[in-house]
Amino acid sequence: MTIQIELRGVNKHYGSFHALKDIDLSIAEGTFVALVGPSGCGKSTLLRSLAGLEKISTGDLKIAGQQMNGVPPRKRDVAMVFQSYALYPHMTVEENLTYSLRIRGVAKAQAKKAAAEVAATTGLSHLLGRYPRELSGGQRQRVAMSRAIIRHPKAFLFDEPLSNLDAALRVHMRKEIRALHDRLHATSVYVTHDQIEAMTMADHVVVMRDGIIEQQGKPLDLYDAPVNKFVAGFIGSPAMNFIPAMVGDDGKTLALDLGTVRGILTVDRTLQPGRKITVGIRPEHIGIAEAGQGSFDVPVAVVESTGFTAFITAATTPELIVVETGRSTVRPGDMVGVRISSDQLHLFDDATGVRV
Repeated sequence: MTIQIELRGVNKHYGSFHALKDIDLSIAEGTFVALVGPSGCGKSTLLRSLAGLEKISTGDLKIAGQQMNGVPPRKRDVAMVFQSYALYPHMTVEENLTYSLRIRGVAKAQAKKAAAEVAATTGLSHLLGRYPRELSGGQRQRVAMSRAIIRHPKAFLFDEPLSNLDAALRVHMRKEIRALHDRLHATSVYVTHDQIEAMTMADHVVVMRDGIIEQQGKPLDLYDAPVNKFVAGFIGSPAMNFIPAMVGDDGKTLALDLGTVRGILTVDRTLQPGRKITVGIRPEHIGIAEAGQGSFDVPVAVVESTGFTAFITAATTPELIVVETGRSTVRPGDMVGVRISSDQLHLFDDATGVRV
């Protein structure tokens, strides 16, 4: 496995603000990596540091085995696709595509041929003579990607490229980007605040918060075994349910506190009696039963049906959300039993949020 991008102990300071904190990250050649996290977590700063648009304060950054500390952006051989497309409005699609080649002295005929080949790959052949103002949002984003592809860079860097598109087009474009990545055998780093994009597109997901990497790995590994409450709550839609609980005197029972609702669960290991913990349970791992037939009963507040799937919100504090497949017969105001299996529980320390 060849490492295409490597960061070791990377820090970035803006005066007294510590934006990136001891970042260690290795990206194998041909891998699609998603950087995900809330606004202000440092993901865009990390991407811009890879591009050379931000200068790292300390640490080592290598691309294709070459040290990049202090190397200007134009010499890093990476291509960046921005949220705003950043197309030249006075140039046609073909001129936008060939611009980087022309300023490097590539012959006009050769540049034109390269543009035609890339346009054929990205479905833009019939649009080469148009101007950006004559294109849809999705077409403009394809032009931006094509302009990056034509350079044959060592890595593609995507900075929330789908944020300006409507929901249906976002779904379509994320499939296109992933398919394009696979065809080119590219190395891609993709910044998004949308964990659905990260889960569906990436081979490797990096979850960031406050300038640090909280957890990284395969999407389903993060989903199944989050290292802390933050990752557990960020990965997954709808989000994981979190319920305050107290370990019983026997160390094997958990007393759940859902406001006016109390419930008891049994776990398959021994915990410290009296310890306060947070129980995490994903909505799809909760079953609905007749009242009195589950682990405990809850009143139903809201039922949201999308057709095949229903999202049931219980009138508890905190709210308990259940996902039921099929057409649910549950209605607001009903009292229902919920079934929770101990092997689907995630336990987190109440004070630190770390997985128990």
